[in-house]
Parts: sequence; C-alpha cells; structure tokens
Amino acid sequence: MSSSIVLQVENLVKTYDNGVEAVKGVSFNVNRGEVFGILGPNGAGKTTTLEMIEGLRPITSGTIILDGINAVQHPYKIKERIGIQLQSSSFFQNLRLNELIEMFAALYGCKVDPLKLLDDVGLKDKARAMVKELSGGQKQRFSIATTLVNNPVVVFLDEPTTGLDPQARRNLWELIGQIRERGTTVVLTTHYMDEAQSLCDRIAIMDDGKIVALDSPGQLIRQLLARGFTPRTEVHAATLEDVFLDLTGKTLRD
Repeated sequence: MSSSIVLQVENLVKTYDNGVEAVKGVSFNVNRGEVFGILGPNGAGKTTTLEMIEGLRPITSGTIILDGINAVQHPYKIKERIGIQLQSSSFFQNLRLNELIEMFAALYGCKVDPLKLLDDVGLKDKARAMVKELSGGQKQRFSIATTLVNNPVVVFLDEPTTGLDPQARRNLWELIGQIRERGTTVVLTTHYMDEAQSLCDRIAIMDDGKIVALDSPGQLIRQLLARGFTPRTEVHAATLEDVFLDLTGKTLRD
C-alpha cells in the first residue's frame, strides 16, 4: 500500500445469515490527510461498511488495510489507531467531562490533558459539567473529543451533524476542518449534500450495497452536467441557511 494511502478496502462483502447481502464487493482507497465522504440513501450499506472497517462488525469476505495493518488479522491494533463517533453515543450521565476524558485515556493506556482536548472542541468552560447538562451540539462536540483521545490516524464520523441547528452544524464543520489540519484523516457519512460538498475532498456514493460513483464533489457535478443535466430550480449564490446565519449570527447558543 502506498504511503499516501491510509485506508485500502478491497472487495468488501457482508452477507447476513438470512442471505441478505448488505455490502456487495465494495472497494476504495482513502488518502492520508483527506476528508473522505460516504454517501447514500438509507439501507445503502454505508454504516455497515464503516462498522466492518472499524472492527465493530465481522466481515464476510474482502480485505481492509489501515495504516499498513490488516484489520481482519489485527483488529486490536486497528482500534488503537482510529477514533469512532457513532450516530448515537452513550456516556455516563453523572460524570464530568474532564473525568470522562481521563477514563477514555486510561482505556487506551495513554495520557491526555483533558482541558486542552476540551478546549480544542470549544468545551473548556464545560470541563466540570456533566453530560446530562449539555445541549445537543455540545454532546456532539464532546463525542468527537473522545475520538481524539488516542491521537488517531483516522477518525470515523457517522452523520455527525444530524439534528443540530444551523449554528451548531457550521461549528461542527469548522471542527472537522481543524481535525484535518492537524493531519488526521476523516471518514464521514452524511445525508446533507451541502455538508459533503463543503467538507469532502472525495466522495463515494453507495446504493444497494455497491459504490456507484467515486470522485471529488466538483468532478461528480461536472460529470452530471456533461450528461446533459439541467437544474430544476434557479441556482442561487447563497442558500436559505446562509440567510438564517446572516440574520441570527454564527455564535453558538449552547
């Protein structure tokens, strides 16, 4: 595997005992330091694909190489090198954020400065707060903070901004950009096309367990236009979300 490629997936298949084939021979590479998006409708196989890469779900067949390590042969070595933010995360509700960070660090056998890590995600002033006291946006930022405890090579984010208001959503976009700037590769799924277009260097679009397209957002759009596509509605230079943020401000109201 080239040193510029941090994740290589080849012919990945997941078939359940009832015969349902959820992932049908998926192959793709993720470059070191990029933001890579996996898009698709519900049931396309996105989450199943991520969970197999993360070692959370057994694979039926195929090869996964992450940072030069075979994920099937060495699942625990893979877990040491990745951070995972699930669609829904559960934490001990009555522990303070700094205590939870220290607990996660202990599980990885590493040391971390809780205040520094919380400051990185804009939660330093909430270090003594309990999880149950956080807003939705704060919980998502804290969930991402826990993925960074072990200084991972790759962070996996599964629909990180679902259910957030526009301010919190844009704040998460900025945080993902900051994670990338520190040299960490980001693999994310999302149902928001504007989010994928804004954040991702490249995108794999899945449908019915297969990848049907893989390229940069700009190139995918150009390919669509080359096929004769014309927009159904007038294309504006700004979106309604831009209007909302301009009128209400970008400051978080956690």
